[in-house]
Amino acid sequence: MATTVGELASLARVSVRTLHHYDEIGLLRPSGRSGAGYRLYTEGDLQRLQQVLFFRELGFKLDEIARILADPGFDRRQTLLAQRALLVERADRARALVDLVDRTLKALEEGDTMNPEDTFEGFDPAKYEDEAKAWWGTTEAYAESRRRTSRYTKDDWKRMADESKATVDELAQAMDDGVTPTDARAMDLAEQHRLHLEHWFYPCSSAMHVGLGEMYVADPRFAAVYDQRRAGLSEFLRAAIQANAARANAL
Repeated sequence: MATTVGELASLARVSVRTLHHYDEIGLLRPSGRSGAGYRLYTEGDLQRLQQVLFFRELGFKLDEIARILADPGFDRRQTLLAQRALLVERADRARALVDLVDRTLKALEEGDTMNPEDTFEGFDPAKYEDEAKAWWGTTEAYAESRRRTSRYTKDDWKRMADESKATVDELAQAMDDGVTPTDARAMDLAEQHRLHLEHWFYPCSSAMHVGLGEMYVADPRFAAVYDQRRAGLSEFLRAAIQANAARANAL
């Protein structure tokens, strides 16, 4: 049964103007029109809008969502699993931080001093494995990441973070030096990035690395890790990862 634009706006709690805009930019075009020319949406259209709204809730930009949905390899089930993992992780982290705020307020009101470990308890170093959870939460890659990181000490996490920062700094310096993503120096740094993931978290093939590169740009949370170091660094890394994968496949 077809749904009119007004009905869909009410169901999805978005404005009719928003749906018109999605139609204009090709993000969500109605599958049909009434005899009078009014937009009519099918069940498939409603499912697509749900995907759009999930991505919007996670902070994705409209052009990023359009690119993801247009990918021939797009899999709705896998995408829903990834979105669920991201939302659960976000909720868990928010609860931990709210709890930390409450304990900090309590200490402040009572004139107590929190010990150093409690002061930062809500800031979980496991955030570095989020990329595995985001896209491979039900696969061996994520299970392997969990197995490895469950054994890490604070010193291990510090070494891992220091290595990651060093690679990001080298990538930023390469950009500052005018190096292009297809240059051997950039590709070598992309390979260094891949090997870092493989050493600390999970086996990371070139194809998997390319997928991660897409997420580094599409997900604002991951993009910020790189772009706060140097504007445009997430896109530079993605391009270098793609070039490195192409180089590996050519060998």
